[in-house]
Amino acid sequence: MKKEELNRRNFSSLEEVKLACFEYIEGFYNSKRPHSANNFLSPNLKELAFLNNSS
Repeated sequence: MKKEELNRRNFSSLEEVKLACFEYIEGFYNSKRPHSANNFLSPNLKELAFLNNSS
């Protein structure tokens, strides 16, 4: 996140940093970025697969 988001921008307040972090995590990291620990699924897709297998 630091390399991909935070170091590319200048922030004028801590609130802007917090918002940027939230938007990065919820908008990209959890929804689109695959993770090797999840068999290269995004966290959102892994959660959906888990919920579908649990019911």
